[in-house]
Amino acid sequence: MPTPSHLKNPRYFDFRAARRVPESHAWPGLHDHPVVDGGAPGPDAVPVVDLGEAEADPAAAVARAAEQWGAFLLTGHGVPAELLARVEDRIATMFALPADDKMRAVRGPGDACGYGSPPISSFFSKCMWSEGYTFSPANLRADLRKLWPKAGDDYTSFCDVMEEFHKHMRALADKLLELFLMALGLTDEQVGAVEAERRIAETMTATMHLNWYPRCPDPRRALGLIAHTDSGFFTFVLQSLVPGLQLFRHAPDRWVGVPAVPGAFVVNVGDLFHILTNGRFHSVYHRAVVNRDLDRISLGYFLGPPPHAKVAPLREAVPPGRTPAYRAVTWPEYMGVRKKAFTTGASALKMVALAAATELELDDAGADPAVVHQQLLVSS
Repeated sequence: MPTPSHLKNPRYFDFRAARRVPESHAWPGLHDHPVVDGGAPGPDAVPVVDLGEAEADPAAAVARAAEQWGAFLLTGHGVPAELLARVEDRIATMFALPADDKMRAVRGPGDACGYGSPPISSFFSKCMWSEGYTFSPANLRADLRKLWPKAGDDYTSFCDVMEEFHKHMRALADKLLELFLMALGLTDEQVGAVEAERRIAETMTATMHLNWYPRCPDPRRALGLIAHTDSGFFTFVLQSLVPGLQLFRHAPDRWVGVPAVPGAFVVNVGDLFHILTNGRFHSVYHRAVVNRDLDRISLGYFLGPPPHAKVAPLREAVPPGRTPAYRAVTWPEYMGVRKKAFTTGASALKMVALAAATELELDDAGADPAVVHQQLLVSS
């Protein structure tokens, strides 16, 4: 793990050799809120949107899930199950590489791609129980030469599978974006007009982040990924059949465990989509926990705007007689706001809100559970 540690290589933590959770990886406050099963029937059942024939009105299902949860399970999406199996297999093979090979690809300061812990980890004195690798599908083969400088069969196989996956996911992203816009109540003509003006689908960028959460000798003390919201538009999460993803919900505060449904993606709404929809579709805090007996693998396929594009509420998302709840920001500008918000304990979304925004539009932009963790770390 490319974070300071007590082991021989000062930049790598050998999870396989760990027989206990060292203080460097022990997190306080992990059990301040109860955890409920999101796969059981009832009000905490994670919503499911089926893009196949089973869903009579998928746009309405997307609207309910995005408004009430900011996340949902997506089935019937058409991405072949055998491809998803190959993706998971290639990810496992990559993380099984020797430490020296992975350290060759360490993400340096300011780098967006490479091997390493999540960028949010730089705000914490504690380390997460995970390894990650980030790359751009547009530069896949160049990025992966960091891991496989001599190319070879493993390199070729990995790149071929990820390029095939990217092709399917980019088409699915366009389809889901159209559904999101229809879920706002836009007609086909209005969806076309929005795309002509904003060029959201045309310019939307993709980033892939691979995660490996090794089995942990004491999962109650460790954390795979700190609670956070995604900053972009929306994210597809492919997770192995070992559950670990949890969503944060209010009234009362609790964590909802997302069931590991074979072949399903988890879709998370991000902060910039929260802004684009004027707060109607809200971003969701989520975290990843670890397992005592089993490794877990996940892949995040992140969609967002190009760096130069200003993101502001759609006119169609602002109720008649009202003004937009948020000012226009670029993705880099918003990341700067998030950094400032994180260090001060504020809400990034509230920091880009306009004075006319109502409490209803801002009530899902409240305290960040990650900030709570940071405050616990400072006081402990």
